[in-house]
Amino acid sequence: MILPGLIDIHVHLRSPGQTHKEDFTTGTKAALAGGFTTILDMPNNIVPITTKRLLDDKINFAKTNILCDVGFYFGSQGNNIMEFEKVKKDVFGIKLYLNETTGNFLVNNIALEKIFKMWPKNYGPILVHAEDNAIDEVISYVRKTKKPTHFCHITLRSDLIQISNAKKQGLPITCGVTPHHLFLTSEDEKKLQSYGKMKPYLKTTADVSYLWEKLHEIDVIESDHAPHTKKEKENPISTSPYGVPGLESTLPLLLTALHQKMLKITDIIRLCHENPKKIFHLPNQDSSVEVDLEEEYLFEEKNLFTKSAWSPFSGRLMHGRVKRVLLRGETVYENGEILAKLGSGHVIKPDLIFI
Repeated sequence: MILPGLIDIHVHLRSPGQTHKEDFTTGTKAALAGGFTTILDMPNNIVPITTKRLLDDKINFAKTNILCDVGFYFGSQGNNIMEFEKVKKDVFGIKLYLNETTGNFLVNNIALEKIFKMWPKNYGPILVHAEDNAIDEVISYVRKTKKPTHFCHITLRSDLIQISNAKKQGLPITCGVTPHHLFLTSEDEKKLQSYGKMKPYLKTTADVSYLWEKLHEIDVIESDHAPHTKKEKENPISTSPYGVPGLESTLPLLLTALHQKMLKITDIIRLCHENPKKIFHLPNQDSSVEVDLEEEYLFEEKNLFTKSAWSPFSGRLMHGRVKRVLLRGETVYENGEILAKLGSGHVIKPDLIFI
């Protein structure tokens, strides 16, 4: 089976500042091994990407260290409005954190209103990490401003109902869900302990079942690849960092679900290629992923390229494997081996016409 090169719109490559967890090279190797030829990197670095200078530094370092195509988001707490115009041709959107997660990059209500008002519609979507009451608040600002908005990693039945209702009203809203919120539940968290600690937290079997039932109402599957070292994750659960790696497990999980008739191949293409490309105005790319739909194997940490070198899905029986990845006509991954050279990936910019 040949798929188009997949797109992951939600990745934390950890560079600059936390390259002991991941870096541009190991992260993009993991992407290729997982069938992703394009990934978009989040701005919540140790020093958040909130100025044109910081963004340029990040882009310039990435250029010679990536093996797949990488794009970037901007960040804000409402105190850098003057930077928006400067970065408009360089980013695929702006990411706002309304709830606690990795880093200290929260946006308060006053700043949220200001950003929604000042971020232009044609600069890419406003992406939000919004849980609980924050979802209502964001929808109210979308209603006022009509700014395209993407809800990252939704988890609850009630969240999806709210978001779907807003979409039915014609609001420019999209939403994504992560593989860990589709394939793990709060029961798994008890077994995984700190290795299952993430934000949003894992939810009940009932919530997960509802996400599957309403998969047609979800726009994107996003890995939220958030690597940490084993040493960091093995801290007491109260101090262990949030997040799990996901670039290399996403497609195997989806192919396994395909084998189990939980979804169709058209769903994978819609959620991991067509919609991400459309929503985030991604440029065309000549790429493809060859998968063996019948191969059955154990997903093992020893085969991972991510620097974090672990997975909450370690030891899981998978059905369907990435065999070969082509990027711009060149074979960059084949049978467990990375063939791409440093710099073979491109830093990409939005395919937008700015007024």
